[in-house]
Order: sequence, then structure tokens, then C-alpha cells
Amino acid sequence: MASAGCTGGDAAPLAGSSPRIIRVPEDAKTIQQGLDAAREGDLVLVGPGEYHESVTMAKPRVVLRGVDRNTVVVDGDFTRVNGITVTGAQSVVENLTVRRFLANGVLFTGVTDQRLQGPGAGGTHYDPLDPQRFPPLRGFRASFVTAYNNALYGIYSFDARDGVIEDSYASGHADSGIYVGQCRPCNTVVRDNVAEHNAVGIEVTNASENLWFLGNRAVRNRVGMTVNSNDFESLAPQHGAVLAGNTVAGNNDPRSPAQADGGFGIGIGIGGGSANTMVRNVVKDNAAAGIIVTDVQGYAADGNTVTDSLVTGNGTDLVLTAAGEANQLGGQPGRTPAAISAPPGADFRGLPQPPAQPRLPGGSDAPGRAAVDLPGPVDPGAYPLPAAP
Repeated sequence: MASAGCTGGDAAPLAGSSPRIIRVPEDAKTIQQGLDAAREGDLVLVGPGEYHESVTMAKPRVVLRGVDRNTVVVDGDFTRVNGITVTGAQSVVENLTVRRFLANGVLFTGVTDQRLQGPGAGGTHYDPLDPQRFPPLRGFRASFVTAYNNALYGIYSFDARDGVIEDSYASGHADSGIYVGQCRPCNTVVRDNVAEHNAVGIEVTNASENLWFLGNRAVRNRVGMTVNSNDFESLAPQHGAVLAGNTVAGNNDPRSPAQADGGFGIGIGIGGGSANTMVRNVVKDNAAAGIIVTDVQGYAADGNTVTDSLVTGNGTDLVLTAAGEANQLGGQPGRTPAAISAPPGADFRGLPQPPAQPRLPGGSDAPGRAAVDLPGPVDPGAYPLPAAP
């Protein structure tokens, strides 16, 4: 039975009831049993240990929290598809680690049909022309999550909006560490995360409007950040994201998994995205190109701007192949990236465990906060130009 502790904070209970703390393994032997027992507004608090299971959070406004980010581990054993799948509106995953799944570490999505959630919620595993079938998940948050050595994505937001991904770490992913796809308007902020040793650090596809990437570090990947339009997901073309105060450096890691399209040595790539603002970013020491803007798949990249940024030490600092006349990259761009040879990709299953990461402030005693009224006030101006690494 669940204990009757009270979480406090913003978590709102059902009418006539109080929020509870459900402890795993004391009150429920598995994380899934704890989530199944939870009601709206409850906190499922997971004790130290390895939990060899895939879990689904289908109820709204539930907070799933580990007591210690580094010792609460959800493990896929390279046999399970998704780690934590969140389809319940305004729910939260925080202060734990997710590793070794065959698709995604943490998936936030409005795609509620489990047959369509893996190995990817988008692309060929989802009908991109039918967004009405699965309305977007409204409200989500990932805070102080470590995701590593999953086959596709670490933290994956697809067909979801009104969210926050913050203070998290992603490494060893064969597609991207953090992914935001198919939302318009997204009303989402991705801030203060670290993505390293992935094929792509942070990836954005068909995600537009009220979308901010602030103060992140995308370093030592094959590609730092990509912002794309394509026809594999709905809501193309991509437009209107803000990238501010990010460090995108040294994305030439030979000990990283290879992505299908083979990119390597690129800092920020804009492929068919438009009206994106890049301001006060450090883009440094990427062997092929610092920032590259190109038309792809019939989508024109136009109206993208780079201002007040440090773009230096790259194979070619700025590359512009898009035909649009409104791209302003803050310098004299070249037409081709530096010629480099991409090394073979590493097996995501064999990459090293990351070091311990900072824990949720307040730990297990922090007030429970559902993902309500997110992302809240967002001020890109609060993110200055980072110090060069």
C-alpha cells in the first residue's frame, strides 16, 4: 500500500484527496507498480538501485523522482525498447538515470499507441500526415536526468508541447542526446543541459515557434546541434527557434556512435530551417564547419541569423549553401565545409559510463512540482556569451 506522505509544492490532487508519496520499493516493488498506484498529483519516489524494466507514465500530473540521480538507474539491459514513456499530461521525470535501451531513454509524446512508440515515435514508425489522431502531449518536464548508451535518443520530446528539459546529461546515443520534434507552437525550453559523445548532441526537427535552446553544452559529439525540416514528421517546415548562450565545441569525437547520414565535425547545422535566431553562442573547434546553413528536401533555409557570437577555430567557420537571401550569418560565409574523413562510429553499447552528475536541489525532500504552466517566463537575454572552452 502507498504511504500517506504529502509532497507539497505545486502538485494538485484530485478533488477531495491529498497528494501522496508512493515509495519504491517499500510501497511498490517496481517503478511501474508505483506509477500504476499513483493518482493525479502524486509523487512516486524511487530508492537507490537498478530497476530492470520499461515503464509508462500514462496518468496526468504525476512526478517520478529518484532519491539520488546517480544511484537510481532504470536499465534496459539492451533488450527493452523504451525506458520511461510519458503520455500523461503535465508529468515530470527527475533526478534519476536511464540507460541501455534499444530506442529511447525518456520519451515524452502524445502518441499513445504503444505499437507506434518504438524504435522511434516519429519517422517511418508514425503516420506523419495524421497529427489529429494523436494530439500533442500538453505539459512535460525532465530535470536532472542522466541518459546514456541508448540506441536512438536520450531525452526525446515528440508530438509534445508546453515543456522544459533542463539540467540533464546525455551521452552515447546513436542518434541524438536530446531531441525535440513535431510541435508547433512548441512552447518549450531546453536549457542548461550537457550533451556529449553522441552522434548528434541536440537535434530539432519540424519543431517551431516559442522554442528556446539556452545555455546548453553540445561538445565532443560528431555533430553539435541540428535544426531541420523533413517529410518524415508532420508540421514542416521548421522555423522560429532561438539558440542563445550555448557552447558548441569540439564536435569531432571519434569514440561516438555514427548517425545514418554520416555527419562529423560540425557545430550547428541548419537544414531547411528558417527564421532561427542564433545569438551569443560559442561555436569553436569543429573540424568541418562551425555553422552551416543549407536547403534540404525541398525546404528552403532562409531568414536565419547569427549575432554576437564567437565562431572561431572551425574547419570553415561559416558555410552558406542555401539560396535564400535573408540569411545573415554575421560574417563572410564559405560555400563548402572543410574536407575531413569521418571515422567509423563506435558501438553505443560499449561506451563508458559518464561521471556522476549534479543532483536535484533539495533531493528527495524537494517539493513536488507538476509540469503546469510551462515553460514559464523565458528570457534569452539572461544567457550571455559563454567563456570559450
